[in-house]
Amino acid sequence: MEALETLQGQLGTLRELHTIVRTMKSLSSASIRQYEQAAEALAGYATTVELGLQAVLRDVAVPAVAIPPPTMPVGAIVFGSDHGLCGRFNEAIVDHALSQLETPSRCRWLAVGARAADGLADRGQVCEACLEMPGSAARITRTVQALLERVDAWEQQGVQRIVLFHHRRSGAELAGAVTLSLLPVDLHRYSRTEAPAWPSRRLPGFRMAPGVLLRRLVGQLLFVSLFRACAESLASEHASRRSAMQAAQRNLDERLDTLTQELRRARQALITAELLEVVGGFEVIAGAAQRPGPGGNAQGI
Repeated sequence: MEALETLQGQLGTLRELHTIVRTMKSLSSASIRQYEQAAEALAGYATTVELGLQAVLRDVAVPAVAIPPPTMPVGAIVFGSDHGLCGRFNEAIVDHALSQLETPSRCRWLAVGARAADGLADRGQVCEACLEMPGSAARITRTVQALLERVDAWEQQGVQRIVLFHHRRSGAELAGAVTLSLLPVDLHRYSRTEAPAWPSRRLPGFRMAPGVLLRRLVGQLLFVSLFRACAESLASEHASRRSAMQAAQRNLDERLDTLTQELRRARQALITAELLEVVGGFEVIAGAAQRPGPGGNAQGI
């Protein structure tokens, strides 16, 4: 009886876990689409910014890209997660970042997501700051604004090169780590010689001073890059979590089937034992009734 109650308790616990895992998988699926839509919605704005740069650089000389000396520190921004249950999501992006930098010890690290900061710390790299990953698409802008403030502070302190490391999904495939150079911005691809043909016959005009407009457009280009990296990382995080939940659900399904069979066998064994006790008791009573009594006659039941 105790073994039967133990199996029933284990089965109940597994069913509760199965419900939780199924719910988390559904939430991750919904979140993936939310962040993918945020990145897709940004595409139109990104095109507008790039066309603006192309228009300004028709009349402005492209600034020369300064090549930072090897001794200068590099700003590294790593997008991870604040929560677990997403496989090797954080370990993979930290390992990728360290493998892409020649001298990680000279880098100035900024982590977005506590798990990424912990992964860097485990590998001997100290983050100057750790920002929380946004919990919804509506909060991405706030995180990006905080990142832009950090980028501006780094520039004022002489950091000339900043690199982003984040995950990106490719279709239905799981996340893959990518590297993006945030600074310095290569404006040559928007110049008259390298930019694609203007999409219409009417060339744009502007009234703002070209230098001021160029700086503002570059700032918006940085915003677009950081926003896209954050949205793609969040979509990848939930894709990894959904994959982990699918594996957990399969394991739970197998364990539930095993325990259900064990419970059925235990119940059958208990029923069989009770029936044998009843049959054994009846045989004892029947045998006692057939034995002759004191007067030589068989006892009745």
